[in-house]
Amino acid sequence: MKSFFLSISLLWAANLSAQTPDQARPHHNDANDQINVIAEQQRQILSELAEIKQLLASMGRPFSQPPTPPTVLSLHDERFRGEQSATVAIVEYADFECPYCGEYEHDVYPQIAENYIQTGKVKYYFRDLPLPMHPHAMIAARAARCAGEQGKFWEMHDSLFAKQNMLHDIDMPERAKNLGLDTSKFSECLASGRYTDEIKQSVAEAEKFGVDGTPAFFIGKIEPDGQLTRLKPILGVHPYGVFKAAIEESLAATAEP
Repeated sequence: MKSFFLSISLLWAANLSAQTPDQARPHHNDANDQINVIAEQQRQILSELAEIKQLLASMGRPFSQPPTPPTVLSLHDERFRGEQSATVAIVEYADFECPYCGEYEHDVYPQIAENYIQTGKVKYYFRDLPLPMHPHAMIAARAARCAGEQGKFWEMHDSLFAKQNMLHDIDMPERAKNLGLDTSKFSECLASGRYTDEIKQSVAEAEKFGVDGTPAFFIGKIEPDGQLTRLKPILGVHPYGVFKAAIEESLAATAEP
């Protein structure tokens, strides 16, 4: 930060040294005007730096340490995308306000859906991990679950990621209306704070595995008892090929005796 302001000062000094002697000795009023201009420029710089800092803070938090993946992951009695007969599962921990999660949702997930979920090979689970620096992540997570009461969890999930800049409380009823939900029931659910404890449990489980950033994925083989084994963790956004390799490896494992 100091070097940044030093650079600004040096540039201004160089500009003064390039002036003619008369220009370098402004009248008293001119000097005051220049001081005011410089002060205003500094205020603008500080304002822009504050905006940059806020933007960086709004982005997904990097992983502070490699996760400690469990040897077995229990697949709760929870909703999923895909066919019941699928032998491989992907469990995603994500935050609706995280831009990296949005990037994955827009750029990578459609390829996974087309090639593996829609073909009946993979079940896809979504678990909430709202990060502390995202003030609207919790309300968004509850909105998806409230929509789930009316059979529209995934539709709300997609809507939230489609417009991540509209996650305020006042935005949710309009989303519900656009999805054809009973807005009165939806608003009652949202106002009640229902599902907050369940979301916090999801966060606690992720933290137990050392997952403190988003998005994070566990890919593995579904055992007959419903447990997910041979887990392969993937942290953050990666090209589709990284996910494809992990999925194919898990599919190959299902063919083993």
